[in-house]
Amino acid sequence: MSYYFSKLIEGDFADVVGRTREALKQEGFGVITEIDVQATLKSKIGVDFRPYLILGACNPAMAHEALEVEEKVGAMLPCNVVVQQRADGAVEVAAIDPVASMQAIDNAALKEKASAIADKLQKALRGI
Repeated sequence: MSYYFSKLIEGDFADVVGRTREALKQEGFGVITEIDVQATLKSKIGVDFRPYLILGACNPAMAHEALEVEEKVGAMLPCNVVVQQRADGAVEVAAIDPVASMQAIDNAALKEKASAIADKLQKALRGI
């Protein structure tokens, strides 16, 4: 089982980031954290790296439901979505598969919630 879903998109990196944010929003996700890996690696260790952004996406209602059935699941939140520039010019958008990540937790109710979140993330990817 793969631990992520992904989609290749032709276009400008910044444009794809904007389209990704909008697609997530359409599925009820907000971006609550953002890590610019390219800028961080340059400023912290002087390394040049391709454009690579990690968006921490959260669907508040679904996060609340997950926390109600498994109080420490917050250690695995939010759902990370990566937007990265590939060497071939395409932009790849990849999202964590919550079903795969929640396999470490033995809680059937949580697995059901993870499946619903996975459906929304996959729909967001299709919408980009």
